[in-house]
Amino acid sequence: MAPQPPAPPGTLRSVETADAPPYDRRRAWLITAMIVAFMVINFADKAVLGLAAIPIMDELDISHSTYGLISSSFSLLFSLSGLVVGLLSSRISSRTLLLVMTLTWTVAQLPVLLLASVPTLIAGRLLLGAAEGPAASMSMHALYKWFPAHRRGLPSALQIGGAALGTLVSAPALTWLISQHGWRSAYAALAVASSTWALVWWRVGRDGPFDDARPRASGKAASPSITRLPYRRLLLTGTVLGSISSAFGAAWALSLSQAWLPSYLRTELDMSPGTAATTISAVSALSLVLLLTVSPLMDALKTRGVTSRWSSGATQGIAVCVAGAAMAAFPLINSTLPRLLLIALAFGTVAVAIPLHYMTTAEVVPTAQRGAVFGIVAATGTLPGLVAPSLTGRLIDAADTTASGYTTAFLVAALVMVLAGLLSVASIRPERDALRLGLGLDHTTAQATP
Repeated sequence: MAPQPPAPPGTLRSVETADAPPYDRRRAWLITAMIVAFMVINFADKAVLGLAAIPIMDELDISHSTYGLISSSFSLLFSLSGLVVGLLSSRISSRTLLLVMTLTWTVAQLPVLLLASVPTLIAGRLLLGAAEGPAASMSMHALYKWFPAHRRGLPSALQIGGAALGTLVSAPALTWLISQHGWRSAYAALAVASSTWALVWWRVGRDGPFDDARPRASGKAASPSITRLPYRRLLLTGTVLGSISSAFGAAWALSLSQAWLPSYLRTELDMSPGTAATTISAVSALSLVLLLTVSPLMDALKTRGVTSRWSSGATQGIAVCVAGAAMAAFPLINSTLPRLLLIALAFGTVAVAIPLHYMTTAEVVPTAQRGAVFGIVAATGTLPGLVAPSLTGRLIDAADTTASGYTTAFLVAALVMVLAGLLSVASIRPERDALRLGLGLDHTTAQATP
């Protein structure tokens, strides 16, 4: 191996040594493909209620507030389960965790197939939220076990890209099922998809070698000084707090997108079901393009000496701020094309923050504690899912008109997002925080030059 050039001042480097585990490219990308499919199903599950919102509200004769409560029930156990499973991730294999999650997703779709009512809708969403709470963080943790630190940009983008792809594909497919065969058929299709993925994963899934929670193949353990640190110290670093903040702002927009955007397009912009589905797919396509462009670009910038603070740190905060500004603007625009472009920015740009907030968090956390911290960050950062859909429903019902209720809800979202993005930009400094924690230049989740 050619000698590596010295790291620029203020950056961190991961040194590949003879003790480093081998990189199995073929298996790593097979696992990546499975995890992308996992995220596609995950976000299709999340999207189905919003896509079926109007027929469900019409059939069950429920108000915007009740629908908002049903949507928010998804997040009641979402954050808690993400936290609990994150803490268990160092003791239970990622293969087992992902398998149990997808089998539970299958079960969660069944109550409404047996009896369609508000209680069964809530029961199914509660169970689905509990099973999907750890999904993004634990699948990212599983993915990181197959890639050395300096190869994680593209796999991270693809993992989160699976979320955008899930919405892009599911919006037209599930809308067609709902229109042609009734909204229950969409739930049945998702149950089949989840169980099929679980069967394939049980055969091909396994944990990768890049996991410092286990002893190295050579028998040399990681340095005791960086194997574990108090969680309080890790969670109170500016980088982790800033990463949570960007995730929080992004999650507010994503929860509105899943719960209310389909209904808004149908009722306020007078779109047909097919046109609304196409619009949602276009927003997801923008997210996918940004994800596949920005995260690999961050890796390229780091190899050229740009610090993580300015590459992955500032980028995620700015993305949330831009989305927040667009969120504030589009309800006030009457022209159709500018409004649609602003909607795409408001709901599509925030996707950039999701893989980057995991990347910045990973840089200041020992690998043995990464799964647990990912779970805590995800549990905190996704709390808007518990608040935003229900709050939006109440604002709509309390307003003089449905349109003014939506406008108020979007302006509240914009304020939250801009504040969260600014806090993220100001707080995320991975190089500084890693050195303060004593992780030093050999930290395996830090920057590396290939």
